This record gives sequence, C-alpha cells and structure tokens, in this order.
Amino acid sequence: MNTLLLARKFRALNKPLFILMLALSAFGIYAIYSATWMRDTPFWASQIRWMLICIPVFFFVAFNDYQWVRIGAVPIYILSVILLILVFFIGVKVFGARSWLNLGFGNFQPSQLAIFGGVLLFALFLSGSEEMHPALRILTCLGITAIPCVLILIQPYLGGTLVWLPVLFAMLFTAGIQVRYLVTMILMGVALMPVVVNFGLKPYQKDRILIFLDPSLDPQGAGWTINQSLNAIGSAGFWGKGFKAPNTLNELGYLPSTIVHTDFIYSVFGEQHGFLGAFLLILAFALLLLCGLYVATQAQDQLGRLLSVGIVMLLFTHTFMNIGMTVAVTPITGLPLPLVSYGGSFLLITMACLGLLQSIWIHRKLVY
Repeated sequence: MNTLLLARKFRALNKPLFILMLALSAFGIYAIYSATWMRDTPFWASQIRWMLICIPVFFFVAFNDYQWVRIGAVPIYILSVILLILVFFIGVKVFGARSWLNLGFGNFQPSQLAIFGGVLLFALFLSGSEEMHPALRILTCLGITAIPCVLILIQPYLGGTLVWLPVLFAMLFTAGIQVRYLVTMILMGVALMPVVVNFGLKPYQKDRILIFLDPSLDPQGAGWTINQSLNAIGSAGFWGKGFKAPNTLNELGYLPSTIVHTDFIYSVFGEQHGFLGAFLLILAFALLLLCGLYVATQAQDQLGRLLSVGIVMLLFTHTFMNIGMTVAVTPITGLPLPLVSYGGSFLLITMACLGLLQSIWIHRKLVY
C-alpha cells in the first residue's frame, strides 16, 4: 500500500468517529489515573503502553479492505476457541476466574477475541445465507455462540457470555430474520433462564443477581460494592467533588481498590465530576454509537452492514452493562467500559472493532 493511497485513506476516515475514539481513549487514561493516583501501581502508564500497541492495530484494520473478513473470520474464531481451551491448562487466575493468558508483557483475555471472532463469523454466515430457512440460520448462529460461551462460563466469567446474545439478536434482525422467529428465540431464552441460574451459575454469581434485585441484602458482604457505588455517585451532586478531592469514598477505600479502575471506573468518575460529568461521558458514548450506526447505513454491502451493527451492539452492551451495574440498573457482571476502563485485551479488541468500522466507511465507495 503506497504512501499516496495511505494518505487518501487517512483523509477518508470518518472524522467524528475518529475524534470521539481518541477523546475517549485519552479520557480513559485520565480516569484511570484519577481513580488510582493515591496507590503505588501506575495503571495509567500501563494503559498508555497498551494504547501504543492498539493505535497501529486500529490503522492497520482501518486501511485494509474489510472484505478480508470473508477469509479471516473462520481462522480468528477457531483461534479464539483454541485460546479459550488453553486457558484451562496455562491460564492465569484473577479474582477466582481463570480467564487470562500471560503474554509476558501483560495478560490477554481470550474471551474478548472470541466475541470479536463471533461477530465476524455471524456477519460472514448471515450475509451469505439469505436463501436458507430462518430457523436454520438462527440455529447455526446459536451453534457458533454455544462453543465459546460454554468455555467462558466454565472459567467462570458470566459477563463474557452475556454480550453474545444481544449482539446475535441485533445481527439477526439486520439480516432480515422475521420478528416472530426472534420473539420465539427470546421466549425460549426466558424459559431456560431458571435452568441456567440453578445449574450454570456459581453461588457468588447467584448472590449478584439477588443483590441486584435488592441492594439492601447483605450490605456488609455481597451488597457492599454496589451500595458504596451508589453512595459515591449519589453524594457527588451536580458538579462533583473534584479531581483529587480529599476524603472521597474512593480515596478512603470504600470502593474496592481492585476494581475502581476497571469495572467501577464510572463510580469514581461520577463521584469526582458529578451529574454533569457523568452525563457528558454518556453523551460521548451515545455519539460514538450513533456514528457507528451511520456507518452501517452507508455500507456498500450486507457484510459491511452486519459487521457495523454487530460492533455497535457489542460496544453498546458493554457500555450499558458497565454503567448500569454501577447504579444498580443491571447486575454486576465485570464487563469493562469501552476505551475507558483499564485493561489491554478489551482496548485492543475495541480498537480493532473501531478500525473495522472505519474500513467499512473508507471502502464504501471504492477509493482506489
């Protein structure tokens, strides 16, 4: 790819989407620092190192025609399944879940690659199976979902499985599956929910659901984190307590130090910057997702549309579940906030997803 072509593709980037990505990424480093500045470990510096890895990945994916998905979807999906299996043999255990592989320079979470591979494979299959019966298309997609989800649930990492169904549902709808089939799928899922809860969840995961239904249960135990998150956000007022303000719940240790820069970074930010800051952050994510949906409307083929919708729903589900669990709207799942939460694995996959969106935008009108 020559320099002139690279320059043309750079100018063809979706500028609002690109600016929002950079702004949220920079904000993420600030948020991580503001959540952990009183501690010895420089998590913000580690996030910068991951950013230096992820930005070239973003441009590599953005500048290459997304049609590579037709060849790469199956290998990436198979690689993710292999890595999920390897986790059980050489994986690193963190907070009770064996979900990570040690790469030497950091840990990598294969479940993040798995959902990315799932989106690619869903898009590839659904874009080439219009003549197939809708029920068979749904069952095939559920089969694609089942293998990694079972492996992720065994780790156990419940949050990593919850992302799959919203993504699949959105992509099936985009692929033209009739509503009656989708409603049937939802009803079957609801009917199976008691079985999953009783036989598929660990005791602490069941406790999270009970605490979600009633945060006042076990306030000194399982309900401690969510109650302190509500106190932190609720005590901030409109303007918040300010950056490095003394005697915040985060600084005093009421929010667990192990997760304030990952799962509960929104709680810290809400305490520091109040309703206004929290609203602006949500607005930034809303604009990012709307940009992604606009890319979907401009895609040149069904493959591009399906990829765009799948990526947008992937990012939306993480955003909704992460912010929702900090304000007791959703159960605690451990899903990170895209571009903001600390963690290299999800940052890498998020950048790859946004790069794929840019590729769909750049190549919507053959720019060569």
